[in-house]
Parts: sequence; C-alpha cells; structure tokens
Amino acid sequence: MTTSKRRARVRAPELHGRAWLNTGGAQVGLKDLRGKIVLLDFWTFCCINCLHVLDELRPLEKEFEDVLVTIGVHSPKFVHEADPEALKAAVERYEVHHPVLDDPELGMWQQYAVKAWPTLTLIDPEGYVVHVAAGEGHVEALRTIIRELVEEHDAKGTLHRGSGPYRAPEPENTTLRFPAKAIVTPGNTILVSDSAHHSIVELEADGETVIRRIGTGERGRQDGLNPSFSEPAGLTLVPNTHGYDVVIADTVNHLLRGLDLETGEVTTLAGTGEQWRDGETDGPADKIELTSPWDVAWWNGGVAIAMAGNHTLSFFDPARNTVERLAGTTVEGINDGPAEGAFFAQTSGLAADGDTLWMVDSETSALRYLRDGEVTTVVGKGLFAFGHKDGDADEALLQHPLGVTVLKDHSVAISDTYNNAIRRFDPETNTLTTIATDIAEPSDALVVDGELVVVASAAHRLERFAEAAVNVNGEAHEVKRPSTDIAAGAVELAVIFTPPTGTKLDERYGPSTRLEITSSPPELIVEGAGVGTELVRALRINDQVTNGVLHVVAQAASCSDDPADEHPVCRLTRQDWGVPVRVVADAPTRLPLLMGGMDEEGPQAT
Repeated sequence: MTTSKRRARVRAPELHGRAWLNTGGAQVGLKDLRGKIVLLDFWTFCCINCLHVLDELRPLEKEFEDVLVTIGVHSPKFVHEADPEALKAAVERYEVHHPVLDDPELGMWQQYAVKAWPTLTLIDPEGYVVHVAAGEGHVEALRTIIRELVEEHDAKGTLHRGSGPYRAPEPENTTLRFPAKAIVTPGNTILVSDSAHHSIVELEADGETVIRRIGTGERGRQDGLNPSFSEPAGLTLVPNTHGYDVVIADTVNHLLRGLDLETGEVTTLAGTGEQWRDGETDGPADKIELTSPWDVAWWNGGVAIAMAGNHTLSFFDPARNTVERLAGTTVEGINDGPAEGAFFAQTSGLAADGDTLWMVDSETSALRYLRDGEVTTVVGKGLFAFGHKDGDADEALLQHPLGVTVLKDHSVAISDTYNNAIRRFDPETNTLTTIATDIAEPSDALVVDGELVVVASAAHRLERFAEAAVNVNGEAHEVKRPSTDIAAGAVELAVIFTPPTGTKLDERYGPSTRLEITSSPPELIVEGAGVGTELVRALRINDQVTNGVLHVVAQAASCSDDPADEHPVCRLTRQDWGVPVRVVADAPTRLPLLMGGMDEEGPQAT
C-alpha cells in the first residue's frame, strides 16, 4: 500500500451552494456520504476540458458504482452559466449522471483552493482529501487510488457499499434535443445535427417537418445505413467526389464522418476514435487522432476543422486523404499573426467566404478570421473579458459565441450564444450590431429562402427572424474568479505532479516535463517567463503591476515502471492555467498549482 504515504490528513470542507441538481430535490452533505469515496469535479459547462472529463469519468463511475459518489461542483466562468435554468439544461445536454452542486458564487472553489477548470478532488470514506488533479487524463491515477482506498477501508470497516444520492430527472420529449448546427441541402431541405439525440435530422424548408432521421439515437460510432454518432455538431456540404455530400464533426467520437444524402449511408473519414493528447497532427486521415472537432467548413479545396479540444485548426484533404494542422499551437488564448504561431481558444464556429475563413473562439468571446496564412482578431479581448456591447469592433463585446455565418452581402452573423442573441459584423464599417435577441442559446444560423433561420439550441428548435437591427450597449463583464495574492519580487511557481502508483516519469527520450509561463500584461513577469523543462520556476514579479494573469502550460510524461515490461504503457498529462493574480506586499512567495497529487508543503483545501 502506498496510499498513506501520499496522503495529507486534510479534512474536506463541507459542501454548500445555491441548489442541488440530480438529487430529487434533496440536499447532500459530506456527513451523508461518510463511508463513501467522494470525487468532486469542479467544472463549468462552457469548458471543453470539463466536457472531456465528464466522458472520461463515465466508465470509472460505472466500475465503482457501489462505493464512489461523484459530485459535480459547478463553478461558472460566464454570467450566463450562473443562470440556474442554463445549468439545468447543460446537465441534461451533456448527460451528467451524478449529483451537481450549483455554486454560482464560487464558494466551494475558494474553500478547496481550486485554480483551474476542471479540477478533481478525491475524498476518502472518513472525509479527508487524499488527491487533487487539474485537467484531463487522470482516470488511471484515480482508478489506482480508488482501488487502494477500497482495500484499506474495507479492511478497516469504514467503507459503506450501496447506491448514492443520484436521482435521474424526468426527460422531456421533443423532436430535436439541443440541436447544434444546420445547413441547407441542394434540395432546399435543412440538415440539423441533433446533438443530444446523437443523430442527424433532415427537415423540410419550414424547419419543422421531419423528412428522415439518420442515426440510431444512441451513442456509438457505427457506419453504414444504420449509423450512430456521439453528440454530432458541425456540418458542411462538399463536392461529392468520394461518395459523400456532407462532412459531419462527430464531436465526442473525435471523428469526421461522411454522409451520402441520397442513400443516407455514413462512413468514417478521419480520426481513430481516440482523443488526441500529444503526438502527430499530420498524416493519413485514418491514423491521426482528433480532439473534439466542433465545426467544419469547406474551404480552399478541403475541410477546415475547428479542433476545439486542443485550441487549433486542422485541414482534411479528401483528395489526398490526409489531415494536417492548419493553425494554432495548442496554447489557449488570443495571439494573432502567422497561422502556425496563433493562439486560439476553443474555436466553435467556422464559415468560409472565398479565401477568408471566419471563426468564433468561444472561450475568448472572439470573432476572428484566417486569410493568406495570417490570423486576425476583429472582436475579442481575452479569456476573462466578455459582455454584450454593440458599436465599433475594437470596443464591442460578445459572450461565448458558438456559430458564425457569412451573409449574402459578405457581412457576418454571429450566434452570440451566452447573450442569447444574433449579432452582425459589417466589415465595411467595422461595427457590430444586434439583429435578434431572446433566443435560447443560439448555436448556428443559416439563410433559407431569404430568411435568417437560427438554431435555438436550448429551445430545441429552429427559429426564423427578420433582420431588424437593435443596438445594445450592455455591460462589460470579467470572469469572477477570485484573484490569488502573490508577492512582488521573487516568487516560486511550482507545478505539483506525482506519477500515478506503478508509473514513473519517462526520461527515455529526454526531459519528461515541460513548463511554459507567460503573463497578461507581459510586463507582469520581469524574469522567468518562457519555456523550460522543470516544473518549478523562479519568477520575478513586477512591483509596478498590481493585477494580471499568469498563463501556465505544464505537461508530464509517465510510463509503467515494471522492468519486465518491454512495451510500457505511457501517458501524457497536460494542463493549462490562467491564474488571475494580485500583487500585494507581504503576500506568499510561492504559488503551487496541482496537476496531480498533493502538495507536500501544505494542504490545498482551506
């Protein structure tokens, strides 16, 4: 047993928030869960990494269903996410099958000293925090620790088996359920990705009458005439030169699928079905791993892919049957310039207009475009600024947009999802206006018979709108995450990572860890910014800057450490942090960030 050596005896703070979901209305306290292993998942429903973790945890929850209770602690980033009805919809949309604590003021976030979405905190049957991990890819480590906890507490008599507090809500039956994207077919019908029904639906031009449903309605990745999908999203028409008319972003399957409109047959075009973590991004389409492709667009003779899962763009070439990186570095943020060095932030909508590829980055609430190898931001100020404001594009604000549509006059309609609005950007005047409001989470728009048809995702339908501009001068917002106080001058930033039991850091091909640190504003860090191989970095913080954000990207490669194993199993753990900081006299001179394990210099829960 190695668990006791790893654990610090830190009592887990009690759970409290505004309300509980998925419990049948019951309140849940840690005292009610004594004897269970409890996994707290700090998440927010805008965050692609959080959605990945929801999927990663499903088999773990099934495996340990009689001893493990997962609780999602919802800690909202955007104003819209603090709306209880929006959270309720998201819990259904993403099939969250465990209790969720609604914590709009981030009280639990502060008590557990969380620094990033997602963060996982494991609590033993006696109510003590035993493990913390930020980011994705921690399931194997969690599985090992949970098995150790089961063994230990079974022997002590402190493990209680049986069902937990989860109570499934009553589902609502609608024709569409959280539709994501839509296109007009050559036959003037509408093709919709019916995301929560895991299928594609063809409608008459009225947007209501169902012609046919393509897909079984169950999660899966089956090809053929009876296909299955997993939360499909983006759709784009392509020339039928290879047996398909439509390319589908099969988001949770991490695949591109092809659809023959005449026969309804579906084929897999790109991806392996495994999520990209690290490694090759260019090569044969059936060998390259994708990561949450959210939208697709036919552009420059191929299919541009919004790779939301790793903040990049890729390109599928049907003629060569290849996938290649189109733009981005995997660092999350806004950075314009040459495509290969650009930063993106969960690109979720694409639209082509000649040589210009328009896009919206949901996490930076940004409208951007790629042209002639250069990326340009039109609207958007960064990861922590958003709002609803019309006017000059330099001052205008969006809130987590998911869709972008090129209109006949070459202006751009933006599905401004968390503002429940459709906005219009006019390149001629460089202005943003609001043309429709009170739409339940619009995620896409298209023009049908001269009318603007909007995918009202949270209303589970398509809605039509006349183009009647309404100017809005709403509030600007910033993410409400509490700042971390740090001292001016010398500060040690330490990323905490303990390889899971039975593994060790992989040094076979060089350094096994990597740490990249930048800041906003750049002058916040006087010394120590940049890339290195150690997970501990000495920084010098500018005493003339009072507030800013530290951007940290860390990764560590670990492999099984059995000497007899000729082919060790290896994993890459990676996490991005955007840590708002306040420079304060006499503040701590050490900033620990937990990627996996426990900090030996002090507890993380307060």
